[in-house]
Amino acid sequence: MEKKLILQDIFIYPIKSLGGIRLEEGQVEERGFRYDRRWMLVDETGRFVSQREFSTLALLQVEVREDSLFVFHKADPNKQLQIPLDRAEGKELLVTIWDDEVMAKVVNEESGKWFSDFLGFKVDLVVMPEWSRRAVDPRYAVNQESVSFADGMPYLIISQESLNDLNSRLETPVPMNRFRPNLVFSGEEAFLEDKLRKIRIGAVDFQIIKPCARCVMTTVDQTSGEKGKEPLKTLSTYRTVNNKVMFGQNAVALNLGVVKVGDELISLD
Repeated sequence: MEKKLILQDIFIYPIKSLGGIRLEEGQVEERGFRYDRRWMLVDETGRFVSQREFSTLALLQVEVREDSLFVFHKADPNKQLQIPLDRAEGKELLVTIWDDEVMAKVVNEESGKWFSDFLGFKVDLVVMPEWSRRAVDPRYAVNQESVSFADGMPYLIISQESLNDLNSRLETPVPMNRFRPNLVFSGEEAFLEDKLRKIRIGAVDFQIIKPCARCVMTTVDQTSGEKGKEPLKTLSTYRTVNNKVMFGQNAVALNLGVVKVGDELISLD
């Protein structure tokens, strides 16, 4: 590789399917960045609720404050909710995310009511306690890793050039937030992430595991909450493998530490 690869962006999504947060540095933990997808909305059956079915969740933005999460409506910031970071008052609950069942804890009644009022049906906000464990699919785990409420893997990495390539094919460019990555790097050709296997960012090593199959959530405008056909329609014309549209790579961390925007990304292959 002729050019340096630089970590351009770090993102976390504390509440699954709500707005993401860009960080200058991220604390790398086994199940994902600290606070990343540790909270999730579930319906009355305990099944996870996401933008796939309820695209208006894109209108809710999250901030991490000193001792709480702060949620507000992007179009109406007066609609807001404060959630304690380290305290869950509700019952323990077995929740379902895709094919996994995992123990979680209801945060409190106030949070459930706030989100229920927003969505128009009964939901609870749950948190994943430190003692609760959701194993990464053993077909993909390196060291029997666990994962948060993310779809399946602790980290997602995409290069800026891959998005640039996609946008060159679209009538209306889309921002990176359509793809909800954790790590965005820049400095080489498009889809370099497909060729990388083991990388080092700062003092942290990551193993790139498999491509990320994309769904209708990429078609949700994260500003308006409206759903369209792009970029999935265009991506499907040149990024389809075994009837799945691939964009970005899933990864696990091989050690813990801190990564920072501006860190060099080094291939260890």
